[in-house]
Amino acid sequence: MAHASTYITAQQGAADRLAAAAASLLERFNKARSYRKTLNELSELPDSMLADLGLHRSMLRRVAYQAVYEN
Repeated sequence: MAHASTYITAQQGAADRLAAAAASLLERFNKARSYRKTLNELSELPDSMLADLGLHRSMLRRVAYQAVYEN
């Protein structure tokens, strides 16, 4: 038995594509700003407090990245 399906996809207009691109750009900007803020806050902590958290200064970029981009 044969079965055929037809799918019709809606074409996005230029305004829709522009809005999607702007939303994507805004999201990337906000994440980058959040990463910088997180990294700056972690960098301001004294070494003793970082040690209490189980962190070393060399780990701060990775920790900030994970906090913003992997959650």
